[in-house]
Amino acid sequence: MTNFDINSRITNTSNGIFIACLILGLWSTSLIILLSLDIAKTQILFIALAVIWQTFLYTGLFITAHDAMHGVVFPRNPKVNNWIGRICVLFYALFSYQELLRKHCLHHRYSSTEDDPDFYENQYQNFFAWYFNFVKSYWSWQQHLGLICAYIVPRYIFQISDANLIVFWVIPSIFSSIQLFYFGTFLPHRRLEEGYTSVHQTRSIPLPTFWSFIACYHFGYHKEHHEHPNVPWWRLPDIYKGN
Repeated sequence: MTNFDINSRITNTSNGIFIACLILGLWSTSLIILLSLDIAKTQILFIALAVIWQTFLYTGLFITAHDAMHGVVFPRNPKVNNWIGRICVLFYALFSYQELLRKHCLHHRYSSTEDDPDFYENQYQNFFAWYFNFVKSYWSWQQHLGLICAYIVPRYIFQISDANLIVFWVIPSIFSSIQLFYFGTFLPHRRLEEGYTSVHQTRSIPLPTFWSFIACYHFGYHKEHHEHPNVPWWRLPDIYKGN
């Protein structure tokens, strides 16, 4: 299994590519502005809010790539759809889109089993142990080298300070990975004593629509996502309310 079947009746819309371009535009514009900020002359509250904002946009990058894997960013043109996904995961952390797609297909096919690459087959399923195991399974030495080079270019060629790079680039990307893991993997897929109520072995996080969006772009409506993988993230609240 290396691809998802696309239901054109459900996904025949241009909203996906507009939202994807909006997220990409906001992320890149925000990052450029923040990297040029004089941190020494900036109030700590603004810096904290900027980190939260940039974390949210980083998460949006990955959610957009996730939708691209399901073919719903631009279903009319799969090549454009997949290129948007490639660009998003490249900007996110130099990931291989094709490798993420392969693993994500396995995740949907073997959800919450030993064949699910995202699942932590351990009796206690400790959050930190699962998170580090999760991160380790997606990282490669090529990525490490690539990110080191990506750090060197703005630092020494464009003379951007270490403080700006760490606060507005490194930290938000790490926070974003925790956010995605917590709302998209740990809470929906961890074992509970009462077990799963869905054949997809997942559950949803019962948050109001606004807080679901803030938490992780409705990624917490996870049972609905597994039941309707052709539905983009911004339509999941309708599916959740209809259940």
